[in-house]
Amino acid sequence: MMTNDRYQSPLSERYASKEMQYIFSPDKKFCTWRRLWIALAETERELGLNITEEQIEELKAHAEDINYDVAKAREKEVRHDVMSHVYAYGQQCPKAKGIIHLGATSCYVGDNTDIILMSEALKLVRKKLVNVIAKLARFADEYKSLPTLAFTHFQPAQPTTVGKRATLWMQEFEMDLEDLEYVMKSLKLLGSKGTTGTQASFLELFDGDQETIDKIDPMIAEKMGFPACYPVSGQTYSRKVDTRVLNVLSGIAASAHKMSNDIRLLQHLKEVEEPFEKSQIGSSAMAYKRNPMRSERIASLSRYVMVDALNPAITSATQWFERTLDDSANKRLSVPEGFLAVDGILDLCLNVVDGLVVYPKVIEKRLMSELPFMATENIMMDAVKAGGDRQELHERIRELSMEAGRNVKEKGLDNNLLELIAADPAFGLTLDELKQTMDPSRYTGRAPLQVEEYLSQVIRPLLEEYKDVLGVKAEINV
Repeated sequence: MMTNDRYQSPLSERYASKEMQYIFSPDKKFCTWRRLWIALAETERELGLNITEEQIEELKAHAEDINYDVAKAREKEVRHDVMSHVYAYGQQCPKAKGIIHLGATSCYVGDNTDIILMSEALKLVRKKLVNVIAKLARFADEYKSLPTLAFTHFQPAQPTTVGKRATLWMQEFEMDLEDLEYVMKSLKLLGSKGTTGTQASFLELFDGDQETIDKIDPMIAEKMGFPACYPVSGQTYSRKVDTRVLNVLSGIAASAHKMSNDIRLLQHLKEVEEPFEKSQIGSSAMAYKRNPMRSERIASLSRYVMVDALNPAITSATQWFERTLDDSANKRLSVPEGFLAVDGILDLCLNVVDGLVVYPKVIEKRLMSELPFMATENIMMDAVKAGGDRQELHERIRELSMEAGRNVKEKGLDNNLLELIAADPAFGLTLDELKQTMDPSRYTGRAPLQVEEYLSQVIRPLLEEYKDVLGVKAEINV
C-alpha cells in the first residue's frame, strides 16, 4: 500500500516500467536466491554429498513463497540479510534446513543474483533499444528526401535531409546495441568459490577431490542458464563487471541526450515537434506554450545515468584485496537505479520518435531564406559559363552577400541576394534564371541515397535479426 509520509523514488513512481521494476524487486531477488540454493544443493547431491531428493523437493516447494516477516524479524536480530533468509527458508523447509547454503558464502547468492538480474535487465534494455532503432528507421525512410537546413556550430550550413539527420541519431543507438551485446555475452556467474575465492570449504566437503570440485561451478552455471563462471575471484566477482554494464547504460543515455537536444532545438525552430496530447498543459502561466517536456525529461534522466556510471567505476577502483563491504550500499543504489532510469529514457524515446511531427512548410521557409547564400557557387559557375570572369564574380558575390546579410540582420528584411545579383550586369543572369537554381534537392548531395544505403545495408538486416522483439509500445506515466 502506498504511503505519502515517506520518500518515494521517482524512478519507480514516474519513469520506469513495471517490467524493469520487477527485475529489481524483492520478489525477484529473493526467489533467485532460493533458485541458487536449490542449484547448489542439486549440484552437491549429484557430486556425491549426502543430500536427499526429498530435501531438494522440499526446497523447490517453497522456492517462491518467501516468508518475509520471518526474514525481516531475524535480520533485526542478527544484522545479516543472507543468514536471515537462510533461517527463514529453513523454517519452511525443516528437512532441508541443515543443507541450505552448504559450503557457500553470502556472495554466492548476492553476487550471482546481481549478475542474473543485470543480465535480465540488459535483455529488456536491448528489446527497447532495438525498437527505438526501428522507429527511427521508419522516420528516416519517410523523410529521407525532405531537404532541411543543416547546422554546424548551430549556424546555417549546407542542406541535408530530415531523414539523414535521423540516421545520425540512429547510428549512435546502433553503436550502443553493439556494446550491449558484447557485454551481455561476456557476463559470467561468480559460482561458489567461498570466502576468499579459494573454494577451501569444498576441499573439506569433498575430501580434497580436486576433479569433483572443478565440476561445481560449471554445473551451477548450467543450471542457472549461464555458459560459465569467472575463472578466478576473491569473495566477489570483480566490480569491473558493474563498471562495464553501467558504461553501456551511460552510452545509451548519451545517445538519447544528443537526440533529445536536437529535437528540443528543432521544436524551438518550429520544424519538428514531439507529441503533444490534446489536454496537455505546456505551461502553468502561458497557455499557448508547447514545451518539449518529454525530450527535456530524456535529457534530465540521461545526465543522471551518465553521472551514475561513475559509481561502479570508483567502487571497482577502491576494492581492497579479496573484498571490502563498501561496495554493497553503493551497488544497491547505482546499479538498479541506472537500469530504471535507462528504462524510462528508452520508453520516452519510443514515445517521442513514434509521434514526431514534421512541419515541411516551416522547414522549407527557413531553408529558402538561407539557400541563396549557399547557391552562390553554382550561380558563379553559371555566370562564368556565360563569359564572366571568375575572380571578379567571386568578389562581387562576396560584396553582394554582405549587403544581403546586412539587410536581413540590421533591417529585418528578407534575403534579397538573388535580386541584387540579377540587378548586377556582371552576372548577366535574370531573376527567373537565378530562381531556377533554388531547388533545394540540388544541394542535399547524396543524403537521400545515404539514408537508403544505411537502412538497407545496416539497419534492415539488424531488425531482421531482432524481429522477435519488435512491436514494443511505450507507456508514459506522466
